[in-house]
Parts: sequence; structure tokens; C-alpha cells
Amino acid sequence: MTKKSAKAPATKPAAKKPAEKAAPAAKAAPNAEVNKVAKTQMVDMVAEKTGLTKKQSEEAVSAAMEAIVNAIRAGQSVGLPGLGTLSVKATAARTGVKPGTSERIQIPAGKKVAFKVASTLKGNL
Repeated sequence: MTKKSAKAPATKPAAKKPAEKAAPAAKAAPNAEVNKVAKTQMVDMVAEKTGLTKKQSEEAVSAAMEAIVNAIRAGQSVGLPGLGTLSVKATAARTGVKPGTSERIQIPAGKKVAFKVASTLKGNL
């Protein structure tokens, strides 16, 4: 058994190497998420600001997001005072180039969601 225990420390540093490689990726992820506000964070902010419970705040945030998505799907513009306007824009058919092969491909017409920032927000950035 002493031989096995002597070999065990030799395998532990090898096990740490993959963890060390994963550590830089883990360090990069928190920095990327610092600039992003998740839905749960939005719920917490609404609960704190309004005095509602977290469950009530989650329902309110979900209802607001669902209303916005449904309006955009219906082709309507959604104006959010102090934030901006979400709208649906039609895109024209066009010719593109396939990466790697340089082959010309036809991209069909479609729709995209556009966002125009409110001038009050733009001025405050």
C-alpha cells in the first residue's frame, strides 16, 4: 500500500493541469458577465425598487418581456421611454460569400429586429 500512496501524489499534479487550463476560461467568463444583467438580477432590482416580493417581481418582468416579444412577432414597434424603440425591419435578398470556399450564395430576404436608442439615453452615455 505504501507504493500506491507514493504513486498517488504523482498523479495529483497531472490532474491539476487540466484544472489549470480551465481556470483562465473561468476567469474570462465572470468578466464577460459583469457587463450583462441576467433576468434574475432584473427581478432582484424590480423587487428592491418596488417593494414587491421576488415572485411577484418575476411575474411582472416575465409578463413585460412576453408582451414585448409578442408585439415584435406581430410586426409592431415597441417604444420604451428613456431606453429606445424595438422594431421589425425587412431585409432584402442579397448575394453573399461562403467563408472558406469563396463560393457565392444567395441569401433570401427576411426580417430582423432593430433597436434605436432614445436620445436621452444616448446623451447620458
